[in-house]
Amino acid sequence: MRVLDADAAVADVADGATVLIGGFGTAGMPFTLIDALVRHGARDLTVVSNNAGNGSTGLAALLAAGQVRRMICSFPRQVDSYVFDDLYRAGKVELEVVPQGNLAERMRAAGAGIGAFFTPTGYGTVLAEGKETREIDGRAYVLEYPLRGDVALIAARRADTAGNLVFHKTARNFGPVMATAATTTIAEVDDVVDAGGIDPEAVVTPGIFVDRVVAVGAEQRIAAREGASA
Repeated sequence: MRVLDADAAVADVADGATVLIGGFGTAGMPFTLIDALVRHGARDLTVVSNNAGNGSTGLAALLAAGQVRRMICSFPRQVDSYVFDDLYRAGKVELEVVPQGNLAERMRAAGAGIGAFFTPTGYGTVLAEGKETREIDGRAYVLEYPLRGDVALIAARRADTAGNLVFHKTARNFGPVMATAATTTIAEVDDVVDAGGIDPEAVVTPGIFVDRVVAVGAEQRIAAREGASA
């Protein structure tokens, strides 16, 4: 399904939803969809992303609007995460820190129908407190559970009219696993081509995982990213 308007694409995101938002810093962040979500005004959101926002745009703007109740991420603090820092210190947003590999694997597990998995990452730290542990072949592991989303907002380089996606280098990051882990996946792309216009061998995310596509154009994507980095 192709939706030409970003506002229409996010219009049914409900208050209290869990929203998976792609991006590694600003690379691969769906700025247009996030801006539309800010305008939409859905509140009390749980947001899952690698970072907790950069500067004052994108995810940081969603946080600044007071729409996020809880962040689940790997790197909440960085040099330009002042929006999240202020909110967290004021007790206005909750935080769950998840090691980066665990974050990706928890979403992959959700998409693959895996009930839970054991990982050595986090064992012996505060992140494992209260979690089941087990020794396997002489090594200690922590039990982690899938991480599902009501909605995934991701950015890709191109889509075809069947919803198949290809990504641009590191902008790929969490997008593919998020697409499989969400009930509804919305992708913003530079452009949309006819079905068959993407080499099947190059498809990263099959269209069966994509519900809505918004074409924003390369110039708008680049301008949004540069604005976030300024």
